[in-house]
Amino acid sequence: MQAVILAAGKGTRMLPLTETKPKPLLKVANKTILEHNLEQLREIAEEVIIVTGYKNELIENFFGNKFKDIEIKYVKQKEMLGTGDALKTASNLLKDKFLVLNGDDLYFKEDIKKVLKQEPCILLKESENPENFGVVMIENNEVVEIEEKPEVPKGNLVNTGLYFLNKSIFDFKIEKSSRGEYELTDYVKKISGLKFAIAENWFSLTYPWDLLDANEFLLKNIEKKIKGKIENCYIGENVQIGEGTVIKSGSYIESNVIIGKNCKIGPNCYIRGSTAIGDNCHIGNGSEIKNSILFENSNCPHLNYVGDSIIGSNSNLGAGTIIANLRHDEKDIKVMVKGKLISTGRRKFGSIIGDNVKTGIGTLIYPGRKIGSNKTTKPGEILKNNLV
Repeated sequence: MQAVILAAGKGTRMLPLTETKPKPLLKVANKTILEHNLEQLREIAEEVIIVTGYKNELIENFFGNKFKDIEIKYVKQKEMLGTGDALKTASNLLKDKFLVLNGDDLYFKEDIKKVLKQEPCILLKESENPENFGVVMIENNEVVEIEEKPEVPKGNLVNTGLYFLNKSIFDFKIEKSSRGEYELTDYVKKISGLKFAIAENWFSLTYPWDLLDANEFLLKNIEKKIKGKIENCYIGENVQIGEGTVIKSGSYIESNVIIGKNCKIGPNCYIRGSTAIGDNCHIGNGSEIKNSILFENSNCPHLNYVGDSIIGSNSNLGAGTIIANLRHDEKDIKVMVKGKLISTGRRKFGSIIGDNVKTGIGTLIYPGRKIGSNKTTKPGEILKNNLV
């Protein structure tokens, strides 16, 4: 079986995290999105074709030509002309039947297997916010309509972007959409007798806070594995600690936490649930991390509070840096995305910090604020606006 993963887009809604890396290389539970999906394809697909574009060399260098027992090939989408164009870019490498997956969503093996039971087939999922997706209408156990992001949805079944197709799909001709792109769904709409399967789990990773939802889900299902050195500490259930990591005395680590390799944790720090800490990180004395993602080589070494936040690679929070994650009026926190304030749907949400950021001592960051890659703050600075 072949599979195509569409991983060419820029991921502008994920800025500043995607300033320095493509979206499929962002991490949840200390694995890139692409790694997660490739693992789900093991024992299903022998060959995966990854369609790259934005910063393609980072993806190709990260994975090479093989992931465990899966052969990997790459094709580059030369222009960002949409998902339909991206799939067609891979058409010369396809033999007959194949899977298609979005490179920036999380899928799961058991759901992929459901799609393979009938062909052609699309994976659907019930959604509480169907207006944000392609809404799919069903009659007589077949797909009869897909409506993209309707203002008034006709149902709550949405398109997850995972398909089981064959090469005959390229016999159809499609035109550019109103967005000026060739849409994969316009190919799919032309298929007669399109079957469907319902996903148990699926995460559409559109905005940075979506990473936190997926991270929380994945960490609830990890097994306890302690490979580092533990001093006099409390370690909860469902905790993984990598090789070379030292957990110093007085540290308190709740359940559902993953800590990478060669980290220095503590002494006397508090790591709360649903937190992922990458390799070579330092969480120091008096620091508290809650429901957050820290990419590799980043530090919260002195009296820091990080709540409901995402911190990129190679960043350092100066002593006493505090990330606020709750408004006084307790309203949902909004984040500026592509020039518009977007509700996170969360009462608690902190900051999105890019790679190579350094904050000065005593920096205070308001909820929902962004700090772009390679930025710095001054000692005592109060960040009321985005620093991008």
